[in-house]
Amino acid sequence: MSDKTMSAEEVVGRLTSGMTLGIGGWGSRRKPMALVRALLRSDITDLTVISYGGPDVGMLAAAGRIRKLVTAFVTLDSIPLEPHYRAVRERGALDLMEIDEAMLLWGLRAAANRLPFLPVRAGIGSDVMRVNPGLRTVTSPYGDGETFVAMPALRMDAALVHVSRADRQGNGQYLGPDPYFDDLFCEAADTAYVSCERIVDTAELTKEAAPQTLLIKRHTVAGVVETPNGAHFTSCVPDYGRDEAFQKRYATTPWAEFAERFLDGDEQAYQSAVREAT
Repeated sequence: MSDKTMSAEEVVGRLTSGMTLGIGGWGSRRKPMALVRALLRSDITDLTVISYGGPDVGMLAAAGRIRKLVTAFVTLDSIPLEPHYRAVRERGALDLMEIDEAMLLWGLRAAANRLPFLPVRAGIGSDVMRVNPGLRTVTSPYGDGETFVAMPALRMDAALVHVSRADRQGNGQYLGPDPYFDDLFCEAADTAYVSCERIVDTAELTKEAAPQTLLIKRHTVAGVVETPNGAHFTSCVPDYGRDEAFQKRYATTPWAEFAERFLDGDEQAYQSAVREAT
């Protein structure tokens, strides 16, 4: 089995402008922020981003890298609405497909199973259909005759996710309480890249944790990046919680000032700047 380890910069080197990019995690929880920061140091732009959005979306939107966003929300959790995303949205600076959380999940499932769509009740009777006129409905072919939203598959060129541990072949392990949908992001994408807190031998993955913690399967992964503290300032339980103080600083600092202070250098420079700031 091949060794899939690489650097964050090598991952970004495989991405191109105009791609559809999925980003795992949920709000301000377990986001692949080291990979997002590496992406921000590149000249890649014109992205379609699919995400249960948090600061990943906020940063990429503020930097002008997103052409279209597909999301159910963009939040920092303890700060309900991501402020940098909000500023971009209020300027009308990106296209938005805003859908129900379950609709996004069903779109991922359809893509992971290589189906064109899946029927879902979420969205019926709401403004989701009004603000997304491209959505269609489908009628059950059985006796019930129920109408569903035909949620289109959310296929992606690439996906970025972050987990607690991984081996060199691409098996990814999450040790916290909520797996979210990172496995579906990997399965729904043509290529997927996993960052992790620590790379370990394959045998170590199940030495002290159940096999069910192996969220990501190696056959869906093209590259593995070891990035200690790589989800900062979002949480990666049980390794660390969300850095609330730094998140507040991010939320209250003008984007250009924040980017100059914390994003101009490499990942080591970022971590050093964070330590100096706190």
